[in-house]
Amino acid sequence: MKIFLLSMVALFIISYGWYNYPPKNFPAEITVTINKGMTLKAISQALEDKGIIRSAFLFRMFIIADGGEKKVIEGDYLFKESTHASEVAFRITNGKYGIAPIKIVIPEGSISTEIANMLASKLTKFNKNNFIRLTKNKEGYLFPDTYLVLPNVNEEQIIKLLTDNFDKKIASIKFQIDIFGKPLKDIVTMASIVEKEAPKIEDKKIISGILWKRIKIGMPLQVDVTFSYIYGTSTPKIYYTDLTVDSPYNLYKNKGLPPGPINNSGLDSITATINPIDTKYFYYLSDKIGVMHYAETHDQHVANKNKYLAK
Repeated sequence: MKIFLLSMVALFIISYGWYNYPPKNFPAEITVTINKGMTLKAISQALEDKGIIRSAFLFRMFIIADGGEKKVIEGDYLFKESTHASEVAFRITNGKYGIAPIKIVIPEGSISTEIANMLASKLTKFNKNNFIRLTKNKEGYLFPDTYLVLPNVNEEQIIKLLTDNFDKKIASIKFQIDIFGKPLKDIVTMASIVEKEAPKIEDKKIISGILWKRIKIGMPLQVDVTFSYIYGTSTPKIYYTDLTVDSPYNLYKNKGLPPGPINNSGLDSITATINPIDTKYFYYLSDKIGVMHYAETHDQHVANKNKYLAK
């Protein structure tokens, strides 16, 4: 009996060594895709078919024995050189793709179509049109930030990354939001306006105070930045005829907030929106070098226009 057990142990060690060692024809620089919903059996067979492991059956048994049957992570795995089966198993159950991530910087105030165009130029499996379709109702909730992502990430994964980050940022200021007492949608919508109205946090807070005050007294917000959203351009030149355009985003013609955010604002603008500075001002403008000028009355505002914006 003892001899039999020793023989079985020896056989197991020999079998494991043979199974674990890379095949002679291991292909260099090969990428294997594990799709969502693939069974362990299908994954193991695909690895054997591509010459990455010697035995699909033994590989599957090893992962099951190691408790990793339900921990295989989908994605593209790059194998640059011969890899032992145990290392292959470790990588696919821990998401070690072997592909270097790239840096994606999404500027504050970007709209979803701008984000789509930028990502399409950097990501190999990114479908721009699908991203635009999927984010139709997510404007304002795609948090602008610096991200490290795999070059083969798809649009669904990117959207989850951006919206999860938004949720995380909002959670960090939830106490302030609760105290402010307005719906999150209103806050995010106002923040998208504030984002475009001023670059500095102090000015954002003052402008936030002015705009919330205009809503409170029933005065139209009368901001130009929403015309960018209406026309789908970055910095449109506004004419008097534009002020009568029929759009819910025309805040000269319509009182209150627009139907939703006009861009994806950063945390500074969201924070400024829920921490407005109460002033005596009702009007403001930015001069040619970006300095803000405030006024209590419309006449003072016109005087500022003539002083700081005249040709």
